[in-house]
Amino acid sequence: MASPDELMAAAVERTGLADFGDDSFREGLEILVCALRDEARLNARGDAFVHHRIGLHLSQRLQVEDWYRRHPEIDEELIDGPLFGLGLPRTGSTALSFLLAQDPDVRYLRSWESAQPCPPPSTVQGDDPRIPPELRPLVVGSRSHVPNDIHGPMECLDLMALDFKSQMFQAFAQIPSYSTWLLDTADFTSTYAYERRVLKLLQWGEPTRPWRLKSPAHVISLGALDRVFSDARFVMTHRDPTDVLLSVVDVYADIVGGFTDHIDRRYLGELNVTQWSTGIDRVMKFREDGADDRFYDIDFRAMQADPVGEVRRLYGWLGEPVSDEFETRMRTWWADNAEKREPHPKADPQAFGLDYKAIRPLFAAYVDTYHRSAHAR
Repeated sequence: MASPDELMAAAVERTGLADFGDDSFREGLEILVCALRDEARLNARGDAFVHHRIGLHLSQRLQVEDWYRRHPEIDEELIDGPLFGLGLPRTGSTALSFLLAQDPDVRYLRSWESAQPCPPPSTVQGDDPRIPPELRPLVVGSRSHVPNDIHGPMECLDLMALDFKSQMFQAFAQIPSYSTWLLDTADFTSTYAYERRVLKLLQWGEPTRPWRLKSPAHVISLGALDRVFSDARFVMTHRDPTDVLLSVVDVYADIVGGFTDHIDRRYLGELNVTQWSTGIDRVMKFREDGADDRFYDIDFRAMQADPVGEVRRLYGWLGEPVSDEFETRMRTWWADNAEKREPHPKADPQAFGLDYKAIRPLFAAYVDTYHRSAHAR
């Protein structure tokens, strides 16, 4: 793995640009590169993939700054009252984000622009080269783990990666020192400030519409998100944590297993138990400290039983209408996606060292709270 300075120099040479903007990204880049070099034990495919992704994020950062230099009016764009989806992974949050993306009156982070926000979409004449002709999104592991569509919504993780504070990297490689820093020490304020900067650029030249954004990862950094997006509201999806954890560690294993010949499933199990139990504790404290009225809760079972009804109730809480076109598009998407779901064998929890008797107490207060919330509606 090349050094941070070498990676940055390569991005400068590739783009012909030299201004990376605020240097807040340097700490995360340096910790990530050291962890990749000393801990990840990447195979050739993994090394090439991760090297390319880091180079892509550095190059995009250079281009973001160049667009702002040439068009400082981009900073005048307003990002008002965004709705962020969050919660444990594998709780139906991706399906919800696809349903919300069916609303023609909202803006979401499109799959084809998430890793390459430059150039601003409004400036592209004709077909955008970021949209592949076959209209298939990249599947990193051996299979698709969530609904996907090149024109569909993408999580915030790529935008967060521009500041090199993103859970995305630990889904690519076993990098415990980076993961520990991410959870215990990293300050995500600069990460969300840069995400806001990029959202303005993506919105520039288009009609202003409310943003619908999402990532389960926001649970570990909600305080920083609130400092930057103080008028944000949140929709939180819920599911039994024992079902969630087995599913998410299986996803990690599928992706990481393609990039190393030394996969440690027990480490992946421990990593996810720690990350998500800590994240849930932080969300619950954030809500208890006076932000509960900014949250709308959706239970996984309710979503499966009546997806359009759940979105209607969410929109009622937001004080926004559900148009006939929006509802028709939601029903069409849900029916089409149901036909595309591919079942795969359930993983063995013992392979990941998952002991449900030890895990349940970590989430006991959360389970009690979200079950009461689900049954109260």
